[in-house]
Amino acid sequence: MARAFLREQDCYVGLLESTERTVLHGLMQQTRLLLSPEIEPTGDAFDDLVASMGVSLSAADQRADDADDAEGTAAEADSASLADRDPALDRLLPTAHRGDDQIAAEFRRLTEEGLRQRKSGNLDVALACIDEAVGNRVVLDESQAPAFLMALTDVRLLLGERMGMRTEEDAEALHAAMDDIDDDDPLGYAMAWYDFLTWLQETLTQALMGTDLREVVAAYDDDLDDDLDDDLDDDLEDTPDDDGPPPGDRV
Repeated sequence: MARAFLREQDCYVGLLESTERTVLHGLMQQTRLLLSPEIEPTGDAFDDLVASMGVSLSAADQRADDADDAEGTAAEADSASLADRDPALDRLLPTAHRGDDQIAAEFRRLTEEGLRQRKSGNLDVALACIDEAVGNRVVLDESQAPAFLMALTDVRLLLGERMGMRTEEDAEALHAAMDDIDDDDPLGYAMAWYDFLTWLQETLTQALMGTDLREVVAAYDDDLDDDLDDDLDDDLEDTPDDDGPPPGDRV
């Protein structure tokens, strides 16, 4: 059974069983595949930056760009291609300007590759952390924990999109439908993993914020004990005296 992420000295540790690690690894791999940068890094920071903006500095490419300009701008071409995109990409790589398709396409052309690379990098870190688990312990250092958290966010976004969960109303409807679906329905399986990922993400968020869940649980238990003690005192006050009248006075 999984255990929440908790801070241990200078790292964050969660317990995930083999099946949980396998499924989580598979979901992250699928998300990584969808987000894979269309332009692979070259190792040169400047070239990578230019490539991520959809710009080439070579003379040949400049001439090709001039020819393209005669047929229409690159932004217009990108705008037309948005209809062919996987809808999940719009959740993972949201449009910045929803009111103007041409501006949105141009902004996407300038920023999307860099965003793909960052998100893919986060998923690579998370996948490596799962691969390096010792026993059931998934250990994250200070730099890996935020990347793991962002990777979980993207996996949840993708899984939610695949289930048609785009709004709060969609989420409520799906959770309500869980009472009526068959045990072998794939939707129920997907929803169970979505809820698991939500819980896992929340525990890592709390750990990163410095909230020790053991302290939270202990405080909750103390409050519960106090409430039970108060209720018990009230019950004792309302209970008649068991001694009753002396034997000779009983009817």
